[in-house]
Amino acid sequence: MEFYSGHDKKHPQNKQPLRDVLTTDTKIVMPTTAEMDKLQRVETLLEPCRYLTGLLGGEKFVSCSVALLAFCHLSRMMESSDDDPAYVTKFKSTFRNDMETRKGNANIAYLMIATALDPRFKDLKCKPRAERSEVWASVTNVVKEQRVIAEKPREEKNSEPPKKKVTILAVSSESDSEQKEDLIENSVRRYRAEPAISSDSCPLEWWSKHAGSHSRLAPFAQKYLATPATSVPCERLFSLAGHIVQKKRASLSSENVNILVCLSNWLSAEE
Repeated sequence: MEFYSGHDKKHPQNKQPLRDVLTTDTKIVMPTTAEMDKLQRVETLLEPCRYLTGLLGGEKFVSCSVALLAFCHLSRMMESSDDDPAYVTKFKSTFRNDMETRKGNANIAYLMIATALDPRFKDLKCKPRAERSEVWASVTNVVKEQRVIAEKPREEKNSEPPKKKVTILAVSSESDSEQKEDLIENSVRRYRAEPAISSDSCPLEWWSKHAGSHSRLAPFAQKYLATPATSVPCERLFSLAGHIVQKKRASLSSENVNILVCLSNWLSAEE
């Protein structure tokens, strides 16, 4: 997966449409050549955003594990250089500040685990080397916590053992718990030792093939990687429903609306 660099060419395709719109109102002064050059430069700077918007808003591929890489890519693209004119420096600074605010509102811990469980990006290059061990510790803790939750109902159903055997069972229980935790940690280490796959490969297909050898991590990988990075797919579905339910079709039953929405969504997915 190669992120768009955004600096390989100019994009003058919006020049004529902009002039056509402005000429409809005689009170607006047409942009000068210098202003058009600035607009083209800003358009070039925003091109990576257009590319990443499609990448994070898609529904035919894994997007959750790409979010942090997208943040890092945009942050790097918006770094100011000595050759930048004043308006570009100001634009990049404003963009980076706004992006950091949005990043602060994101669930970074969840996104980081999703990135770690994606065999394409398991090297965690979007994080400093010193902080990568913390991410793997978080993955291990998540698996351990889920194991405790899964075993709790079963333990509650068991009847209380005789008092004479309490001490022996307590020792046995602690030993079993430690053994299971060791198995989880070994499972995480085995996964980390796996070679990374191509960025063009599907991580869900990889987990489907390796679910047997990484059975403790596979359910979590499916959960985290299946989570969309944004709400765009849902919003797209709502918009589809809005196109179906119109004034001329206001008598449609809710059941038929659901059928038409599902049918339209399936047909668009096959295209």
